[in-house]
Amino acid sequence: MTIPIALTIAGSDSSGGAGIQADLKTFAALGVYGASVITALTAQNTAAVSAIHDVPAEFVSAQIDSVFSDLDVDAVKIGMVAHAATIDAIAAGLARWSPKYVVLDPVMVATSGDRLLPEEAVAALRTKLIPRASLITPNLPEVAALLDEPIAESEAEIKRQGRRLLQLRCPAVVIKGGHGKGAESIDYLITGSGTLALAAPRVATRNTHGTGCSLSSAIAAGLAKGEEMETALRNAKGWVSAAIAAADRLGVGRGHGPIHHFHRFY
Repeated sequence: MTIPIALTIAGSDSSGGAGIQADLKTFAALGVYGASVITALTAQNTAAVSAIHDVPAEFVSAQIDSVFSDLDVDAVKIGMVAHAATIDAIAAGLARWSPKYVVLDPVMVATSGDRLLPEEAVAALRTKLIPRASLITPNLPEVAALLDEPIAESEAEIKRQGRRLLQLRCPAVVIKGGHGKGAESIDYLITGSGTLALAAPRVATRNTHGTGCSLSSAIAAGLAKGEEMETALRNAKGWVSAAIAAADRLGVGRGHGPIHHFHRFY
């Protein structure tokens, strides 16, 4: 048997709930072998990010080339990219190796509210990484930051902003509804052919650390296994919803604790 392989290019979370750590847990939970390229080290816990140490862009490039020169990568997930030089290194690496699927989660703000992406890097994200992605997965505040608009408050506004994101030359967008209101959390898949709304009951918990990272990684895992985009999204949303529902069983940290990546096993 040959196991599907997914690569995460993202920052490290020292508390283990988000970033590289969440991505690798997600891949493992879904039966995919995970490799990693670390873009930044963070000193953080469930309450706050206290420091960020960027990995030099040339070392990011070296990690990318080491992985692709040996492993048959089926899908790539990109998370925290730290700064413009890192974005340049990742874009060049994707151009060299041409992976079939790239899922980009434009991480800009941590669950705790700490900003993770400098303003000067946002333009590079728009012009250099988004056009190379198969799918981008921003939440409502990230959509607003990418478009320099207010946060959408209605379904019509969400769909309009999604169509604007498609103009950045990405074929598909998932706008995550976790920051929305109401009894349901609704994610919107927006493509050139239309919009698909996927709803799940909103879970009353503060333990949502790493939710966005894990959803994008779960979609990448599905694509690595050969699932179609819509199927990968449906399966990923169901898995993440169950992980959120089981999060309170873990009791990790004093702030926004992690979701339960291995809820199917214990």
